[in-house]
Amino acid sequence: MHASPAGPTGPTSPAGPQSVDRALAILDAVADADRPVGAKELARGLDCALSTVYHLAGPLIARGHLVRTPDGYAPGPRLPALHRAYQRHHGLGGGVAELLGHLRRASGAEAYFTAYRHGRITVVDTTAPVTDTAHPFAPGPEDRAHATAHGKALLAGLPRTLRRRYLADHGMARFTDRTITSPERFEAELARVRDQGFAVSVGEADPAYTCLATTLPGRADGIVHALSVSLPTADFRRRHGAVRAALARAVPLFTAFPTVPES
Repeated sequence: MHASPAGPTGPTSPAGPQSVDRALAILDAVADADRPVGAKELARGLDCALSTVYHLAGPLIARGHLVRTPDGYAPGPRLPALHRAYQRHHGLGGGVAELLGHLRRASGAEAYFTAYRHGRITVVDTTAPVTDTAHPFAPGPEDRAHATAHGKALLAGLPRTLRRRYLADHGMARFTDRTITSPERFEAELARVRDQGFAVSVGEADPAYTCLATTLPGRADGIVHALSVSLPTADFRRRHGAVRAALARAVPLFTAFPTVPES
């Protein structure tokens, strides 16, 4: 990471003060890895001194966001609490994970609970193991919404002005030769989603995977949720009817689930 021009209180980056940005970059790098990450590897990735990594990792360890192991830095015990807080602010109780597990067993496909809120689409929870790094969808910000079924389902339900604003902010990058990158074609695709009540993405975000999604009834707080499943495309083609039926049967369970008021 290159140094940024100095601001009124010291070096800054486009995301804020450089020290804060680098500390968060360390946390992201460790969270995204499938194994502990050494300090030297982090220093190379951030283009900074090894001493900087030690200096910034100290408070993250003290607050429980990281732990230091013999093999490097790993996510700390504070992170599950942050995830629970995130779910709580989305009005979700702990039963969502149980319902996703039910959908996983009924469909034979990994299940996801996704949200649109204030211009962002996020995968809030999933049954996909966090250790499965080959799986293309994981909890966190979704930057490929135009190429995923859950993104299409959520965008199809937005007013046109909000949808245009979202696409202008996030773009329509091409991930595979199936990805829709034309705004006109995408609007036609969303019209089909609204007509049929569900969205499908066959290899648009990842060439090997198909995902299927539907939205849940909107809430008064403006958060819109989608329920989705994903599985290898070959499996989907063989049993798409059963997977679609399992998703449809799960919707009433999630609709009836009592949400937690946003704090």
